[in-house]
Parts: sequence; structure tokens; C-alpha cells
Amino acid sequence: MQDDLVARIAAHPQYKQLRRRRDRFGWTLAVCMLAVYYGFVLLVAFDKEFLARRLGDGVMTLGMPVGFGVILFTIAITAYYVRRANAEFDALSDAVVKAVQKNVRKAGKP
Repeated sequence: MQDDLVARIAAHPQYKQLRRRRDRFGWTLAVCMLAVYYGFVLLVAFDKEFLARRLGDGVMTLGMPVGFGVILFTIAITAYYVRRANAEFDALSDAVVKAVQKNVRKAGKP
């Protein structure tokens, strides 16, 4: 019974749509995060003078707020993913479960 249910869910058009949207969204955010993170690392490796520029008369350099920006970007895209997952992906997932359960009941299976 469990294998049958898994097969029904995997074959459902809404499930395929959910997977496509979730995968595309996840990969997009992953590429963005990798670009920001490795961009920062490459900047540290190849343009230290740029990041070492002092901001004002104190000890703060440009690298500190840029590094902090990388951390804030990570938090922001994580929050964006969670918000979209809770709003869109969970709704699609619930719709698939309800549709499959409805079809199972119509077929006379418990």
C-alpha cells in the first residue's frame, strides 16, 4: 500500500509542478549564495587593497561591512526561502496529499 501511495504521489501532476518550482528556486538561491560567498573570498584573495581601505579615521576597513553584508545576505535569502516554502510549497504539497487521498478513497482503498 505504501509503495502504491508513493507511486501515486510521484505521478501526480501537481507534485511534478511542486518539484520543478522548488528545485528551480533552491538552485537559484544556491547559485546566488555561492556567487556572493565566493565573490567575497575572491575579493579577499585578489584585491586586499580594496578591502583594506579605511573608512574614516578609525580602524574600520571596507572589508568589515562587506563581510557583514555577506552574513546579512545569507540570513535574508534563508528567510526568503522559508517564507516562500511556507506560503507556496506547503500549499502545493497539501493540495497533492488531498488530491491523492481523495483518489484513493474513490478507488475504495483505505
